[in-house]
Amino acid sequence: MAKLYFYYASMNAGKSTNLLQADFNYRERGMATMLFTAAIDDRFARGTITSRIGLTQPATAFDALTDIEACVLSRHAAERIACTLVDEAQFLTAGQVDQLARLADVHDIPVLAYGLRTDFQARLFEGSARLLALADSLVEIKSVCQCGRKATMNLRVDHEGRPVAEGRQTEIGGNDRYVALCRRHYCAALAGTEPVSAG
Repeated sequence: MAKLYFYYASMNAGKSTNLLQADFNYRERGMATMLFTAAIDDRFARGTITSRIGLTQPATAFDALTDIEACVLSRHAAERIACTLVDEAQFLTAGQVDQLARLADVHDIPVLAYGLRTDFQARLFEGSARLLALADSLVEIKSVCQCGRKATMNLRVDHEGRPVAEGRQTEIGGNDRYVALCRRHYCAALAGTEPVSAG
């Protein structure tokens, strides 16, 4: 029976790298996959999953109106899809996560979703919340704080490296806008009691 997996982590933990490795493993064995990434993430080429270590792969860009289930089933009718992989899964709607669950449960197509658990204010994203509720398997990808402990929080910083506590939930950025920290250093940075180090 196929499963829905949610691989979650803080920023810069290697989620896209892990996804691209999993995709490569399927394709190396002659199995077709279908990749999705959030259309809102415009840091690199639209419709491309790009890891920080330079790996890239074309993907179908999704937004809130994309029927992911229909996209996969349409392609599955032409060639058997062995696995569906979703990058930036925090940007999925709850309904789209339900679609991913149906792909696994009804159509026996495994789904591997990779994304952030929480935003810069330590609040769950809609997609992540639904994945935490529905996924058959929850896998944390480890990242490291400036102190060496596990990083679980995403601190947003301004252009001068100062912590940002307010703003829109979604603001695309990389190391220039976000720092992965343990909870202790995240809280200390917001309180202004300890400096932030981007590494």
